Formats: sequence, C-alpha cells, structure tokens
Amino acid sequence: MYAINKGINRPVEFKGLQAQYIMYLGIGLVLLLLLFTVLYLAGIKIYICLSVILGSGSALFYKVFQLSHKYGEHGLMKMAAKRQIPNYIKFSTRRIFYEKR
Repeated sequence: MYAINKGINRPVEFKGLQAQYIMYLGIGLVLLLLLFTVLYLAGIKIYICLSVILGSGSALFYKVFQLSHKYGEHGLMKMAAKRQIPNYIKFSTRRIFYEKR
C-alpha cells in the first residue's frame, strides 16, 4: 500500500522554519562558508576565523528563527510590500479627473 500524504496544501516547514526562511538560512550558511574560506586563505589565525564564523552563524540562526516566528509564512513579504505603498499621492492639477475617454 502507498502512504497517504497528509501535508497537502500546507507550507514547507523544517525544524520550526517556514517557507522562504529555510532558503534564507541556507544562503546565509553558504555565505559564512565562503567567508571562512576567504579569512583562512588571507592568513588569519584559525581561532579568530572560527570565532567570527561561530558568532556570525549564531546571529544568523537567531535572526532567521526570530523572523520566521514573528512574520510567519507570508508576513515578511507583506511587510516589504507595505513599505512600497506611498503615504499620499500629490496632484498639481485636476485635469486628469476631468478628461473623458
């Protein structure tokens, strides 16, 4: 018999992270790996490299989980869209309201 998928129409979730936050965390971890590589090849001592990467990684995890819990699946995109809405629209003439098409 086939197992029934009971997660139909539900958002992707992994360890409490929802939807796009999984991608944000993955991209952040890849960037931290690249940063570690650059620091190591630049000749910086390994203890300094590790402390920078571990501190940045901890901050990344904290911030991504905080955003995931605060805004949920679509909340961050809604907030970004709301910022682009102007507070008011200023017209210097009323001509566009009087034109008939």
